[in-house]
Amino acid sequence: MPAVAVRLTMHVSLHMLPVRRHAGGSAGTDCTQAKDMLNTLPRWEHFDHQSDIGVRGLGRSREEAFAQAAQALTAVVTDPARVVARESVRVSCQAPDDEMLLVDWLNAIIYEMATRGMIFGRFTVGCRGMRLDGEMAGERIDVERHQPAVEVKAATVACLRVACDAAGVWTAQCVVDV
Repeated sequence: MPAVAVRLTMHVSLHMLPVRRHAGGSAGTDCTQAKDMLNTLPRWEHFDHQSDIGVRGLGRSREEAFAQAAQALTAVVTDPARVVARESVRVSCQAPDDEMLLVDWLNAIIYEMATRGMIFGRFTVGCRGMRLDGEMAGERIDVERHQPAVEVKAATVACLRVACDAAGVWTAQCVVDV
């Protein structure tokens, strides 16, 4: 499945929805569609950024948004539906703020993917203050089945944002180097 391109929206709120989201279809900006957005949470999105790609997770909590950002990271490489949860890996991260915690979380996933030769398709995140404990489940990369599109090198601070809008929707996003 090709990556879904979405125009960069610096402030995602219920009044400024991205043009496309991973579930397909168009997003509008009227009140009915804004309420529908809450019903489509959690979800992930991609957005264009020069030669790299942005990953964005949206959720009802910081943890949900972080897990969805991880799902978006997987979707840069392959269709997450192709990944079978055969093996679990736990990681912990600590950072001075939410934004750096997101970067550390995504870089921990990238590290585990590279060193274990795995791809992950299911993510669970728990946070206590600025400490994140995560579990990811996946399997060894099978080039024929997963058809990896690119190798993600690192999560960066470009377009880095972790915030909760007035409607209670959490956004966790950054650009990943491919």
